[in-house]
Amino acid sequence: MNMDDRYFGTPTARLVEIKESERGAWSAADYVAETIAALKAGLGDDRVVLGLSGGVDSSVSAVLLHRAIGDRLHCIFVDTGLMRKGEHEEVMAAYAGMGLNVIGVRAGEKFLGDLRGVSDPEAKRKIIGRDFIEVFEAEAGKLADIKWLAQGTIFPDISESFSPSKPGVAVKSHHNVGGLPEKMNLRIVEPLRMLYKNEVREVGRALGMSDALVGRHPFPGPGLGVRVLGEVTPEKIATLQEADKIFIDALRTAGLYDKVWQAAVILLPVRSTGVTAGSRTFENAVALRVVNSVNAVTADPVGLPWDFLEGVARDILAGVKGVNRVVYDISPKPPATIEWE
Repeated sequence: MNMDDRYFGTPTARLVEIKESERGAWSAADYVAETIAALKAGLGDDRVVLGLSGGVDSSVSAVLLHRAIGDRLHCIFVDTGLMRKGEHEEVMAAYAGMGLNVIGVRAGEKFLGDLRGVSDPEAKRKIIGRDFIEVFEAEAGKLADIKWLAQGTIFPDISESFSPSKPGVAVKSHHNVGGLPEKMNLRIVEPLRMLYKNEVREVGRALGMSDALVGRHPFPGPGLGVRVLGEVTPEKIATLQEADKIFIDALRTAGLYDKVWQAAVILLPVRSTGVTAGSRTFENAVALRVVNSVNAVTADPVGLPWDFLEGVARDILAGVKGVNRVVYDISPKPPATIEWE
């Protein structure tokens, strides 16, 4: 099966034309109706397995597909070991009662083992993408007659992975685009392939999905694997998870979470001198990154209140072993990207 034969093209050509030539005529309700119809027609009686991450894109994709094909959709949530602290339990709980067939798979040992010794960002993304597919195909093999792999790919994933003006040159590959292996046993269906993040949220609301789910911050497909700069180890992931939880919880408590597009903590590949209890330390630094955006093509840094930032920094320094410095990233996109890798 060659690459061109693997994809089922949704949305319909007419919807893409409306988006490009009659922007004001496009509506999320139209998109929902026509995409569900296209999925019904294109997938027929086939069975589909979806990579469910708990994020907005895969969640909206799951609901669209479920509306189209019902219980012929099987959702698999792969815990890569690169998720936020407690995310496995949170994701599984979020989908309870939604009528989706969800299987949770803990595969952190495989991902972290394969990432051992790898520092290059592109190499990490491709390893994560490859492992993702391997885990999916192994799980899908336990299900009867699965023909399709569904993904929550959106347009910025594609535009960053392929450059129309410079063939072969990309900003970075995404695990669900550039990270896919050439040989796969499943065809691919991507219901949101031509949408930006803000449009995905509109579609989610048109589907009647909860604000808590639709309003979740974007989270990279490779997870914390691209927020630990350089080599990824279990110890580094544990450190980052603790710092990330402190930051995200503080944003929610302060009522700031829903006022920003995306917030992240990045574990930097540098160590710095500090002082703890009167003794010299030489430990890790983390960066806080908060941006606002409409469609992820551009993004502006957010100037959070100083007292809030100072409080978060103090909590991280006091509560996360091995971290003795916190910095704040004020870089816009472009020239920086939202994620550091």
